[in-house]
Amino acid sequence: MKAIPVRHYGRWVGAVVVLALLGLLVNAFASANIQWSVVGEQITNGTFAWGAWETLKISVFAMVIGVVLGTVLAVMRLSPNKLLATVAWGYIWFFRGTPVLVQIFLWFNLSLVFDTLNLMPFYKNEMNEVMTPFVAALLALGLNEAAYMAEISRAGIQSVDSGQTEAAQALGMKSARTMRRIVLPQAMRVIIPPTGNEFINMLKTSSLAFGIGYGELFLRGREFGSRTLAIMEGFILISLWYLLLTTVFSIGQYYLERYYARGSNRALPPTPLQRIRAQLTSFRTPSKVGGTAA
Repeated sequence: MKAIPVRHYGRWVGAVVVLALLGLLVNAFASANIQWSVVGEQITNGTFAWGAWETLKISVFAMVIGVVLGTVLAVMRLSPNKLLATVAWGYIWFFRGTPVLVQIFLWFNLSLVFDTLNLMPFYKNEMNEVMTPFVAALLALGLNEAAYMAEISRAGIQSVDSGQTEAAQALGMKSARTMRRIVLPQAMRVIIPPTGNEFINMLKTSSLAFGIGYGELFLRGREFGSRTLAIMEGFILISLWYLLLTTVFSIGQYYLERYYARGSNRALPPTPLQRIRAQLTSFRTPSKVGGTAA
């Protein structure tokens, strides 16, 4: 029987429509009053590079706070101690229920509630001196992220079969060691993918810190646009830097997920280089297979 492939005309029509819309979008930007030479000249400018560094720095520090505190909160929520579980639930309820921008301004204006930070005999200073834009943004982003990481970690911990915990306890392992050596390593397969997404989201959410004057990428781009009147060029440069950061960490997330998938998948997913190699080798002419009739 001769197999005749089904013709999918809708796919061709859809492809034409998408290409037409993409062409119109490219033409609109190409014909707009945008100085693309400015974009090319300023892409490596110290103003944007330093802003990208500040964005990366506060995102990494805030994510570390979020992961560590979120794991603690997840364990507290799963604890049989009602007080610990209630405190963790209340923390998550508050920080997930209020906007990040509001939390940033709450921390930045904490001096309206506490004049000084008194940790005598270790430290004492005016709250205005302590709560700099960096510290306020770091606390707001980190503590807010901890609420989301708590739910991600809790889902990962609960994904591990309870028999693993029972077996560890039967061997005489204490609860803390069971959680650290048995449960959490297996839960990482579930925790890593959404954690990577949260970090990429953190890179972009950190732009809210411009509201209190923290010199991250978005604020540096706005200042460049106001100073040079190249408003759209500044936003394009900001977008390109954000795309670069998110692309690099998306690749890192892929390899991290691949690493933790070793124990569950028999065949690991191919790396980007392996996919390219497979595509190149697929262009080879297939060999002809012949046969003789008896």
